[in-house]
Amino acid sequence: MSKSLFVKTDAQKEWLERLAEYKDSFQRYSKEVDEQSRFPKENVEALVKLGYTKLTVPKEYGGEGLRVTDMVLLQETIASYDSSTALAIGWHQSVVGELYESKLWEESKLDLFAKEILKGALVNRAASEAQTGSPTRGGRPGTSAVKKDGKWVITGQKTFTTMSPVLTHFLVSAWVEEKEAIGFFLIDRDSKGLSIKETWDVIAMRGTESHDLILDHVEVAEEQFVELNQGPRGNKINGWLLHIPACYLGIAQAARDYAVHYATEYSPNSIQGTISELPNVQSLIGQMDLELMKARHFLYSVAEAYDDEARRPLLTNELGVAKHIVTNSAITIVDKAMRIVGAKSLQLSNPLQRHYRDVRAGLHNPPMDDMTISKLAQAAINQIKSQ
Repeated sequence: MSKSLFVKTDAQKEWLERLAEYKDSFQRYSKEVDEQSRFPKENVEALVKLGYTKLTVPKEYGGEGLRVTDMVLLQETIASYDSSTALAIGWHQSVVGELYESKLWEESKLDLFAKEILKGALVNRAASEAQTGSPTRGGRPGTSAVKKDGKWVITGQKTFTTMSPVLTHFLVSAWVEEKEAIGFFLIDRDSKGLSIKETWDVIAMRGTESHDLILDHVEVAEEQFVELNQGPRGNKINGWLLHIPACYLGIAQAARDYAVHYATEYSPNSIQGTISELPNVQSLIGQMDLELMKARHFLYSVAEAYDDEARRPLLTNELGVAKHIVTNSAITIVDKAMRIVGAKSLQLSNPLQRHYRDVRAGLHNPPMDDMTISKLAQAAINQIKSQ
């Protein structure tokens, strides 16, 4: 089961062809990246050089103006090559896409930052903290921003700062006491008092190097105060977050492909032919493709609805449901792939054990499953009550 059905434009075809040229090199680094918990700098540098990181910048700012559906298609493809590369670069693509689509900043600031992106700037939000958990749940950040001598002084510590080794800019959330709200500050990597604390010690997505960001009285100018938020970010409809399920769908596709290839080649002397002819193996292959088909159709359907400005206002919980369905299907698919391959799938030299660990990270990316289910229940209850 492939994504060919969802390739609809010349731009999509062109970019898929460009990315395909990097498949072998991206895959070549995957084992080393995982084992050493090392950021895949070579891959990201290649994507920047290719112009990939400016795709979600609108055309009026000098980019290519690709939409959410395009991003999902390309991110899924990269993830099937290397998971850490896809999740890392996906955050940049998503942040940039949302910034310009929703015009979150003043026009002059958007214009200036677009020029930086076109020159190779990489950005991610730094919003998570150990005490608040996921920022989508609405916790007040411990990081503070205090006005002093005409500048903002930022102090705090952020967790899960994905792509920390190569980010040029950080969009840092902080509590602004004088406004009694959460603000976002665009902070340059070279700012005095900013440092990276290497805390990333996990079993999944090891190459993203999502370390802690330390802000020790970092002074920023007034113009770097770019956003002021009211209410939790999780309450907003943001289709660009679909880069998350796209990543896990790509991993699932890679696991499925490996297992099917293995099944068509492995021939133990206890049977005639290969194990692909065994009914139990065919059942597992069929179940994998069924899950892939369900997940992919739902994900792309939601992405296309979001890109359609007439239908976008009708979306309620579909974005969260897409992430829930795809992530859990991906976990199921990798599990079945490992059942086909058997004990060999547990060998450290086998990519399936890496896929197995990586897909589980999706459970901890926003929105969380419990929030999605809760919102569905609340919507159903409120609908009945309003009748």
